[in-house]
Amino acid sequence: MTENAAPVSPAPDASRFSIADFTTALRVLPSRSAALLLRRLAQGRSLPESASFYGISPDAFSVHLLRAALVLSRATALPVRAPENDTEEELWARVLAESLEHETVTIPPSMVGTVALCRRMRVLGPELTAALQAAERAEEDSPKRRREDWLRRLAVLALLGLTAYLYLHRTEEPQERPPAPRSRQR
Repeated sequence: MTENAAPVSPAPDASRFSIADFTTALRVLPSRSAALLLRRLAQGRSLPESASFYGISPDAFSVHLLRAALVLSRATALPVRAPENDTEEELWARVLAESLEHETVTIPPSMVGTVALCRRMRVLGPELTAALQAAERAEEDSPKRRREDWLRRLAVLALLGLTAYLYLHRTEEPQERPPAPRSRQR
């Protein structure tokens, strides 16, 4: 490293992620990605059970789980790259599914961090689920949430009032005249 180069921090170690780290990362993920990860990893559901819950095949669920795991890896600042094509994505999805079932699966170097993150999430499953529920309750009880609820209610009342005003003060519509009879020319 030279004098002018910025210091490079090492990549985080997925095996050391805490419940707080996961809670923060999962709350910023898209809801579907978080739900897939929670169902399969935190709740410890099997692959066929998780796939049938979503009404898709286990292979399709594995691909969706891989995509969600890659998004989680990015959210936690782990080094990750996207699969280069559909074939590689399907291979990675199978590797991830197998690595969650067996510890002895050979993992490609580009997936090591993501697999470690998923395994760690599986280990912390029940505690993570409880922490996410507590965070959700705390958010629901927060003053910010109450203020947002009141503002939503006021907005609905304002829209109802405006609708009633416009309905009561509408202009009379002209009555339609019956069509003029056609003269018969023969």
